[in-house]
Amino acid sequence: MKINIVGGGPAGLYFAILMKARDSSIEINLYERTSADQTWGWGVVFSSKTLAYLGESDPIAYQRLQEQLVNWTDVVMLYRGDEVRVKGNPFSAIARLKILQTLQERAIELGVSLHFETEIDDPSSLRDCDLLIGADGISSLVRTKYQDRFEPEIQVGTNKFIWLGTKHLFTGLTLGFAETKAGAFACHAYRFCDDTSTFIAECTEETWRQSGLDNASEAESLSKLSEIFASELEGQSLMSNNSKWINFRRVKNKNWHYENIVLLGDALHTAHFSIGSGTKLAMEDSIALFECLGTTDSVAEALPKFESTRRPAVEKLQRAAETSRIWFENMDSKLGPPPHIFSYDCMTRSGRVDLELLREQDSEFVSAFERERGQNL
Repeated sequence: MKINIVGGGPAGLYFAILMKARDSSIEINLYERTSADQTWGWGVVFSSKTLAYLGESDPIAYQRLQEQLVNWTDVVMLYRGDEVRVKGNPFSAIARLKILQTLQERAIELGVSLHFETEIDDPSSLRDCDLLIGADGISSLVRTKYQDRFEPEIQVGTNKFIWLGTKHLFTGLTLGFAETKAGAFACHAYRFCDDTSTFIAECTEETWRQSGLDNASEAESLSKLSEIFASELEGQSLMSNNSKWINFRRVKNKNWHYENIVLLGDALHTAHFSIGSGTKLAMEDSIALFECLGTTDSVAEALPKFESTRRPAVEKLQRAAETSRIWFENMDSKLGPPPHIFSYDCMTRSGRVDLELLREQDSEFVSAFERERGQNL
């Protein structure tokens, strides 16, 4: 069997690892246009459920990743000078570069042929194989080449966001809200290694323009945001890694496969960063496709099975992520209630969390919320 993979992110690498570990005779070639040590962004997040999947799928890669993870159990709301903690939310984070290096190392050990700094201008040139995988990200060349077959739908969010880093070490998955004359800003922040945290800032386009960020240089954006979030950052500055102000793009595809071609990860679907990591979804895609290939007799049977079994979970998460995205796009109107009432609204924004689940996770938080609600009737 021969497999060609376009894209050297977690989806392509992890799928290659799983297939090669199961059958060393499979020929797997992975093509990535950037160098092995190049990545954008900072840290990525995993839920405990996703980590359990990784542990079952490839214990060796899992153990190596486990040694580098930063773990926490609290969601932290920073709102109008108050800090509200909601316990019972176990997550883990790791530097994006570290996860790529760990998976690259494991893939090479297993005999996967990794081709870095290799630009694939025409994906059809790689179709001389049993399976061609497009794991080449949100701007997927594979998806674009065969867009009449995949029929992608891309929706652009209205908020502006920028993915930054900081040396301030957050102690949980932190959501901070800052109010300015121009409008509200939110940050999504978490520590992912010993000395650095991810820091995503977002605001409406109107607030972005009113703040002068539409014409700001990179240095000016960092300075302005450091000032806006001075309290949340506790005096630390913000750092860029080729960071740009962009709009979130939600990707869906009517069809997930065409003949012997299939999409994985961000090429196939995206979910807003306020609800979870694209890396989590990508690696779960890899596991699902791997399992389908192991329980069918051919690629022709495996690809429809992958789509039919994986699509419901992806679409459920995308629906929740859309609800969460829309909440943040309207956050100016959400600000105002007392801290626990506001935090409850934020925690339940996606529809995946309700009062009873929160009561199970953190009864003290719910008690404080109910007291505030009673006082504000």
